[in-house]
Amino acid sequence: MRQVRLPQPSRRGILAAGGALGLTAALAACGSEKKDGSGKTEGGGKTGPWSFKDDRGQTAERDATPKNIVAFTGVAAALFDYGIEVKGVFGPTKTKDGKADVQAGDMDISKLTIIGNEWGQFNIEKYAGLAPDVLISTMFDDKGTLWYVPEESKDKILGLAPSVGISVYDRQLTHPLQRIQALAESLGADVKADKVVKAKKRFEDASERLRKVAKAHKDIKVLVGSASQDLFYVSGSNLSVDLEYFKALGVNLVEPSEAAKKESGGWFENLSWENVDKYRADVIMMDNRTSAIQPADIAKPTWKKLPAVKAGQVIPRIAEPIFSYDKCAPILEDLADAIEKAKKLK
Repeated sequence: MRQVRLPQPSRRGILAAGGALGLTAALAACGSEKKDGSGKTEGGGKTGPWSFKDDRGQTAERDATPKNIVAFTGVAAALFDYGIEVKGVFGPTKTKDGKADVQAGDMDISKLTIIGNEWGQFNIEKYAGLAPDVLISTMFDDKGTLWYVPEESKDKILGLAPSVGISVYDRQLTHPLQRIQALAESLGADVKADKVVKAKKRFEDASERLRKVAKAHKDIKVLVGSASQDLFYVSGSNLSVDLEYFKALGVNLVEPSEAAKKESGGWFENLSWENVDKYRADVIMMDNRTSAIQPADIAKPTWKKLPAVKAGQVIPRIAEPIFSYDKCAPILEDLADAIEKAKKLK
């Protein structure tokens, strides 16, 4: 397998997905053809060589459909929705109290080998011990940087198995959804199964509803934010797959200036808490990741005085979506509900 030296991750790569990762310091699973009682496929059931061309233009190849799959947690959760289970994960998986992180989706994390749970963590010995057939992650830049694969040890990590990168950078939500489904299918998922077909239809219906709601409520401005102890981040609509899609559907998003976003590589604007009221908004979407301070825990007086906060018009933003139609349809439905119910604020 040809090894590719990836460039150093840029600041935009580290701070991708709407800004909160500035706070975090900076698959046919198991190869057999059987299914368990839940209908989850433990293996692809395919024979012969396997290959998949990823969004770097690189083709991962194995003599047979991968059995021992290791993936970024959010990718693993998306594959799980297609019936593909992985052996190991890296990325936010378990919270401090031992519960499943929001990015783990419906997976039973007690059955997973966690290679690393935080930014910079990746236990190479534990990874090698799984005898990985493939490593899968997302990419938040155009340089081929695999998300949560540490730069300082990537050569050793990527030397142990082929890798697959799915881009979630500067494109709409529909792209990674299509690519993850194609990847799941290559790994043995039945994408014509009733559950999968219904989930995609629900997503399409939700998209159309959000389009109609946004058109009917053009005056409702939506601000996308993320909170840290010292700063409030306001995301722009470009670069992030969810926000690009919302904008394409007509949602009236608050847009920081390009000059203001320069420091973050174009992703978001940093505001001090004293200036958190810089932009007027009727609805605020707040980063739901464990790396960000959640709205209920924000004690800043300036936050509590914001009209949208006082009106109770604050909803979660799934800053790193689980890229299955099953998980993304509710994101659109919830945003449509929030816009439709929102009062225009002064």
